[in-house]
Amino acid sequence: MLSTVVGSLPAENHKPSNFKDKFLNAFGKYDPFRDAIRQAVFCQLDAGVDIISDGQTRGDMISAFSKYVPGMKIEKGNTYIVSKIKKPVSEISVNDLLFAKKLIREYYSGNVPENKNVKGIVTGPSTIVHSSRITSFYKNKDDAIIDLARSLKYEIDAIDKKVKPTYIQIDEPFLSTGMVNMKVAREAVDILHEDLNVPLAMHVCGTIDGAYRELSKFNVEIFDFEFAGNNVNLDVLRDNINLFKNKKIGFGCIDSSKNDMDSYESAENLVSQGIDIIGKENILLDPDCGLRRAPKKIAYEKLKLMNDIKNKY
Repeated sequence: MLSTVVGSLPAENHKPSNFKDKFLNAFGKYDPFRDAIRQAVFCQLDAGVDIISDGQTRGDMISAFSKYVPGMKIEKGNTYIVSKIKKPVSEISVNDLLFAKKLIREYYSGNVPENKNVKGIVTGPSTIVHSSRITSFYKNKDDAIIDLARSLKYEIDAIDKKVKPTYIQIDEPFLSTGMVNMKVAREAVDILHEDLNVPLAMHVCGTIDGAYRELSKFNVEIFDFEFAGNNVNLDVLRDNINLFKNKKIGFGCIDSSKNDMDSYESAENLVSQGIDIIGKENILLDPDCGLRRAPKKIAYEKLKLMNDIKNKY
């Protein structure tokens, strides 16, 4: 049984403080997020996490991608679709993931354990489009979703080929809301999945009791759901395990909606039930969702608790 994170961790950008950084800043080369990535990666490794994220330090899950996509613009913190969506102007997360891999090698002095690696995380096209306002070109969200999937496919392929992650995760929290055309959402994920060399995961927030049948049809190898903050999801999984056979489950066992510590006994009991349902070989332990809003110390302690449970099994 391995552990991971859904993605985001507490992050803050840093002003240049030493001569080298001030020199780089003078020429526009200083990266204020570099140290935040380092802190996020080392936090995960210190806590015992196996499959690492880069901490998603550069912004919220929508703008972090939409600002690189022609046809989309950000104005006063909101994303707008203003013309036809096209190929991204540059790779979005590849350099941060490569830096995270370098930090893992540094942490282990080059002797990286076999199970330690990064995963790529990309916000899904349905969630981005449903979080954006269409002001031009598209008459409906469905056409925009398909074009955005084709655009994000460039990022997915770059992560696959250049980073060689353990897997790539698509974040689609909107799929549990009932607002999304699930047939179109599946078509979009099919586009992202095509010719990948690594497994594809899909993270869906919230209660899935109204969406699990449709979700089970998606062409992904890993489903990631919340179980700590949405206990009904455990019953859904137990009663419909036949729909998720041959799939691995990202098993949210830490409540990311609260900033106080989880009960070890409650989290361990939840994991034990999950193992009884799907077997520990099919579980990836993680928090319910991102931990960006948690204080750094609490985020670390939550991850440490999760990995203490993992080590018990």
